[in-house]
Amino acid sequence: QVQLVESGGGLVQAGASLRLSCKASGCTNGCNAMGWFRHAPGKERQFVAALNMVSGETLYADSVGGRFTIFSDNAENTLFLQMNNLGPADATVYYCAATRSSGIYFKVRTYNYWGQGTHVTVSP
Repeated sequence: QVQLVESGGGLVQAGASLRLSCKASGCTNGCNAMGWFRHAPGKERQFVAALNMVSGETLYADSVGGRFTIFSDNAENTLFLQMNNLGPADATVYYCAATRSSGIYFKVRTYNYWGQGTHVTVSP
């Protein structure tokens, strides 16, 4: 059974950086692609970034391109999201997700496994 545990959220000032981590376990053939999503209250879960764990291909939402970087340490089974120049619009709960599908995906329904989320708060 795949389990994903996020960490690294917190309170930062606008313009600061944060690095989110997602420790994966049980991923044998279950985490061919992974991604980060965020979910603000009253809104739909929003795609942030995705990574194909085999090819290394990445995909970013337009709103974070150039500021966020998704990468992994496969030896540690950990996915990261480096977030720079954070603004109030980035403040919400961030979720790590994994899918058995072999590609790169931005749709929520493609992902089979989800973490519990980590909170990011950005002060003006």
